[in-house]
Amino acid sequence: MSKISIMIIDDHTLIRETWSFLLNRNGSFEVIAEVGNGHDAIEIVKDLRPHIILLDINMAPINGFDVLKSIRKLSPGSKVIGISMHSQPSYAKKMLRLGARGYVTKNSPRQEMLDAIREVHNGNIYICQEVKNILSEQILTDEDEFPGLKTLSERELEVIHLIRDGLSSKEVAHRLQIAIKTVEVHRHNILKKLKVKNTASLINYINANGL
Repeated sequence: MSKISIMIIDDHTLIRETWSFLLNRNGSFEVIAEVGNGHDAIEIVKDLRPHIILLDINMAPINGFDVLKSIRKLSPGSKVIGISMHSQPSYAKKMLRLGARGYVTKNSPRQEMLDAIREVHNGNIYICQEVKNILSEQILTDEDEFPGLKTLSERELEVIHLIRDGLSSKEVAHRLQIAIKTVEVHRHNILKKLKVKNTASLINYINANGL
């Protein structure tokens, strides 16, 4: 029986090498490429056309959502499993809407990754247990997935939209006619309210939620 060919796209070398080592030890899988950024992935995928692509969402300068869009055009037969540190269901939902067939967080155990690959390769959709548990809890408690959004001020929402458009703090200050220091205060408060660690995570949050 032929092996399931796998391509790993992640900007952390140790993660790529660890996944590759673990997967290649299994006789059912063969890692045919490890790529550290979206640009190279887009160039390589159209030639390799792997069965399964493990795609990290949190990459720069091209995030996983945009890489996925290109993959779907260049290698439609490849089935993508999104990999992320984010367990919020909205990230999984967006990946699936864009054409991914699975979603696994980096907290997932090794066996769950293997199960995800097999299920997706067999034509099924796979969502990791961590995300399922959170989604179930939200349904049972009728809890808003992102309560932090409701705490943002109108000015903070303006800052978020400008950050999404790629403006620097200086450019945001000029556009809104406020001091750069004030912009930095807004950015700090936004990160705190949305419980994200840095600007890169904020951009991924914005992309996942269509803000």
